[in-house]
Amino acid sequence: MQSRLPTTVYLSADDVIRIVQRVGLSRCIAGVAARIERDFLRWPEFDKSARVACHSRDGVIELMPIADAHEFAFKYVNGHPSNTRAGLPTVMAFGVLADVDTGAPRLLSELTLTTAIRTAAMSALAARTLARPECRVMALIGNGAQSEFQAIAFRDLVGIRTLRVYDVDPAATAKLVANLVDQRLDIVVCNSAADAAQGADIVTTVTADKTNATILRADMIAPGMHINAVGGDCPGKTELHADVLTRGNVFVEYEPQTRIEGDIQQMAADFPVTELWQVLAGTAPGRSGDAEVTVFDSVGFALEDYSALTFIRDTAAELGIGDVVELIPHSDDPKNLFGVLDRHTTNTGPAVFA
Repeated sequence: MQSRLPTTVYLSADDVIRIVQRVGLSRCIAGVAARIERDFLRWPEFDKSARVACHSRDGVIELMPIADAHEFAFKYVNGHPSNTRAGLPTVMAFGVLADVDTGAPRLLSELTLTTAIRTAAMSALAARTLARPECRVMALIGNGAQSEFQAIAFRDLVGIRTLRVYDVDPAATAKLVANLVDQRLDIVVCNSAADAAQGADIVTTVTADKTNATILRADMIAPGMHINAVGGDCPGKTELHADVLTRGNVFVEYEPQTRIEGDIQQMAADFPVTELWQVLAGTAPGRSGDAEVTVFDSVGFALEDYSALTFIRDTAAELGIGDVVELIPHSDDPKNLFGVLDRHTTNTGPAVFA
C-alpha cells in the first residue's frame, strides 16, 4: 500500500522576520488581533485546557495545547528571567499546527517573535473592548523585550499617543526610547512606577521577575483607569496588589488557568471575574461607566497562539515563504516502520543492532 507523506511547512525565525518586514509590524499585530477576536467569538468550539508547566528554581517550561474540530495546536514556551545575564532571551518558543482527523503535523514555526506580537495584540484587543474610548496616555511599566510591541499595538489599535515609561533597569528604558524614536509616540521617562501611573488612562505592567511583586498599588489607581496586567503569568508571580483587584471589574482569558497563574491567584476561589470572550460575544457586560476601573488579568492562553499560528501560516503561504520538512518517516507500508531503517542505510552500509 502506498502511503501519503504528510507535508509539514517549516517557518524559521528568519522566515518570520521576513514576513514581518514585508507585511509591516503594525499590520501583523492588527491581523493577529483580528484572528484572536474571530476565534474568541467561537470559544465554545474549542477543546480547552490550562497549560502544562514544569517549574524549576530559575524559570518555567510550558506546553500550551488547544484544538477545534479541524486543527490541533500547541506552543512550547519557557520563561527564565535570569537568561539575559547569559545572553539568552527570557522567553523562547515554537509551535505546531496539526490535522485533528489524522494527527499529521502541518506547520512547525518559531513563536518567540510571534508570541511578542500576539501578546501585544491580545492586550490591545482587551483594552479596545474594556478601556474608555478617549484613552490617549499609557503607563508602560517594565521596558523589556515585550514593551515596544505593546507600545505599537496600543498606538495603532487603541489610540495611545503618550507613553509614561519606567523600568528598574535604566538601560531597558533607554533601549525602549531608542527603538521608538521614530514611532510617532511622545515618551516621558519616569522615576518610579507610581510616577509613571500618574495621569495615565491605561497602565500596562509587563515585568519579568518570577516573584510575588507589587508593581501597582491601589493608591496609584485613578477612576476610569484600565489596567493591563501582563507579567503575572505563573504560580507565585504577581504584579498587582490585591487591593487593586477589588477596585473594579476583573476580566480574564480562561478562568481555570488564570485562577492558578494570574494576579487573581491572590484572591479567594469565589472572587468574581468575567472571561473576555463573553464581553466580545455580548453575553456579559464590559465597562459600565467612565469612572469604572477595569483590569485585564492576562496570562496568555493557547487559543491566542492558535490564532497567531494560523495567521502566520496563511501569510507565509501568500508570500511564498517557508520550507517543507520531513518530520514523519516515509514508508510505502505504514505498518512497516522498521523497514525505513533499511531504506536509509542502503548507501551507508548495513544497520547494526545491539
